[in-house]
Amino acid sequence: MTRIAFLDVDGTILEHGTAIADSTITAIRTARENGHLVYLCTGRAAGDIHPKVREIGYDGAITNGGAYAVRGEELLFADPMPREDTDRLISYFESEDIDFFLQSDEAVFASEGVGGMLDEYFAERRKRHLEEARRLGQTDTIEPKPIVTYRPISEANLDAIAKTTFISKRSDSVDRAQADLGDRFHVIPGSIPLPGGSNGEIGLRGVNKGSAILRVLDTLGLDVADAIGIGDSWNDAEMFDVVGSPVAMGNADPALKERAGNVTTDVLDDGVWNAFVKLGLV
Repeated sequence: MTRIAFLDVDGTILEHGTAIADSTITAIRTARENGHLVYLCTGRAAGDIHPKVREIGYDGAITNGGAYAVRGEELLFADPMPREDTDRLISYFESEDIDFFLQSDEAVFASEGVGGMLDEYFAERRKRHLEEARRLGQTDTIEPKPIVTYRPISEANLDAIAKTTFISKRSDSVDRAQADLGDRFHVIPGSIPLPGGSNGEIGLRGVNKGSAILRVLDTLGLDVADAIGIGDSWNDAEMFDVVGSPVAMGNADPALKERAGNVTTDVLDDGVWNAFVKLGLV
């Protein structure tokens, strides 16, 4: 029986630097050799997926938090936000003095204040990454680059934005944004640990990993009972809700672990491999 696994990237395949457990690579490639399908299922833009992740090999990908999907190189669907919604979000961020990213399928564009705010975070990530690489025996690995490789907002095509991410000095910005923007948008916590601040992701209501998975399964003629979803962040919540076998990483938020019901080990402690073994893919 062919099964299909949908894998988040950051915190699931890739530690938030550039470290990948060797067992994760083996798990993905072995599962595919055994006749199963493996799709990426990430909040990242397709153009912002790290080369080390891409070179593992997949059957397809859901990107931009569910706004885009491909089977191999074939585009299955593309749902960027209408221009008026993008304009509304930009106006909101600017009025609230919130730094932000605009994400198209090809690239990520950042407001002017983003760089300085993230310098300290990435300095800490580089330090941790070197420690993780030594623990994994990957002494030839490179240091992590920023989570996003971003370009100026002025270069963005505002008619092709799939989602936004924001970074705020306020600790309550996620809840405030949802209240202020209303039901047109879906606001969830982000995954960048900022002491004293908060960060989040905003897309259109109804556009998420779960809705995208259902569309992909329908195209492939596969049943949700045969679908596996593995992730660690709040943009994986809807994925957990729709697949037959949801699995939270050991490094996931406790509330997400409860939502998934099944928990594997941490991202660098053979989390994907152990999940695939338990589910019979390898």
